[in-house]
Amino acid sequence: MPSPSPLMLDLGNGRQIAIELKLSATARRLSMRVDGLRDRVVVVHPPGISRRVALGFVQDKRAWVQTRLAALPPRIPFAAGAEIPLLGQPHRICPAPEARRGVWAEDGVLWVSGQPEHLPRRVRDYLIRRAEDEITPRAHRLASQLGRRLNRVSFRDVRSRWGSCNSHGDMTFSWRLVLAPEPVLSYVVAHEVAHLVELNHSPRFWALVADLAGDYAADERWLKDHGSRLHRYG
Repeated sequence: MPSPSPLMLDLGNGRQIAIELKLSATARRLSMRVDGLRDRVVVVHPPGISRRVALGFVQDKRAWVQTRLAALPPRIPFAAGAEIPLLGQPHRICPAPEARRGVWAEDGVLWVSGQPEHLPRRVRDYLIRRAEDEITPRAHRLASQLGRRLNRVSFRDVRSRWGSCNSHGDMTFSWRLVLAPEPVLSYVVAHEVAHLVELNHSPRFWALVADLAGDYAADERWLKDHGSRLHRYG
């Protein structure tokens, strides 16, 4: 049988947003949230709720959805003329099609060589490499301060957390941290390195973070207040 067509909410003026249904065996009623990372409405529903009922639920709350969408930061594509932060400093993306230097940052400009159709991928690849260059040496240096060793450091477009560390000493970071101010990036690295000693969030853990990162309150607050914006680039 063909799969059902995707559910869409008509926002007016030719705009639509996808609706994702999530079945929850423990849910007692319909609930809804706007996923700003994927630009969709997520509806959690208990068993026995039809697509028609779920769609009606969202349509009744269309004004609420529009308000939430309006509050989201704008999406900034990796495109010529766009301004993106690099370690918190604004950089304008400028094509340099005749150059043979790949991508490089200079005086507030992110120059991108090569053909225009490859520009978004080249910018993304550059940011991933910069994240690796900024984060990996810091992580090893801080781990050495604690008398610990890292196993593997990897980078992904992680949506639910900025970093993670497991009991084997493997760490994963969001490459989007390279868009954040440098002290914020450093705080996240210190946070994950502290997990090499304390795989929890106990007072001892936070004391280790403070030893590694200093006063991290402002950096933690920056992530809470502005971190969602980093996912709106690209």
